[in-house]
Amino acid sequence: MASFHARSNSLPSRQHPLTSQIEENLNRLRSSQSASTSSSLGQQLNGVQDLHEHVDMLLQLPSTQQALSQEQQRKCVEELLDGSLMILDVCNIAKDALLQTKECTQELQSILRRRRGVEGLASEVRKYLTSRKAVKKAICKALKNLKHFENKQSTSSCEVTSILRGIEAVTCNVLESLLSFVSGPESESKLSRFNLVSKLMHQKKVASDEDEENEIANAEATMRSFVKSENIKHVENLQNELQNSEACIQDLEEGLESLFRRMIKARVTVLNILNC
Repeated sequence: MASFHARSNSLPSRQHPLTSQIEENLNRLRSSQSASTSSSLGQQLNGVQDLHEHVDMLLQLPSTQQALSQEQQRKCVEELLDGSLMILDVCNIAKDALLQTKECTQELQSILRRRRGVEGLASEVRKYLTSRKAVKKAICKALKNLKHFENKQSTSSCEVTSILRGIEAVTCNVLESLLSFVSGPESESKLSRFNLVSKLMHQKKVASDEDEENEIANAEATMRSFVKSENIKHVENLQNELQNSEACIQDLEEGLESLFRRMIKARVTVLNILNC
């Protein structure tokens, strides 16, 4: 009796080296601790960028395009496209938050360079703090959207879409860490028992501890301390903190913009595969 073998329309049974590399990078990012410093966050952004670069190469493979173009995978692929659109929206919110914080930081630095005393400076610092409230409000909304999206994620039996799901989840985690970092630690625990003074003392105490370093939050804490005291001695410290914050923001902006471009490219490729 003749035997008939069904031809698989998914990836070949022998795993492609590119797929193995992606899964290895995915596992590395999954096992890494949540980014809580600018340096660790930068490393995670670079890791996700590398993932999306590999995704672009994966999407060029004929076997990948064949798997994604199957009718039974269409719903899953469309869900991935919807997810990528939501993640891109979150990226835009993060970019806006960084840009607004950077512009306010630069403006305050300019004012500090022009003024020799503290007269009127407290009101300018308060303007910065007010702008940060608006930034944090937008970030809080974006974080809620991310959490809601993560809770709705489904699994896939197709190897290609399963890999894309994994990359989507890791990207969400890194963006969540980024947004939390930009917003600052006080937004993570509104029921904190520490007042502003004790927070500032704690931040100074752990300045050498990489796991607690947050240049944006440090600058904000110093500003709050200055508003309370209006002590001229704090001005130099404030200038240093603002410089550190601006440098940190610049690095995060570059990493986020690079990730954004790679995600756009992958999305366009998937759309082209569906429309073929």
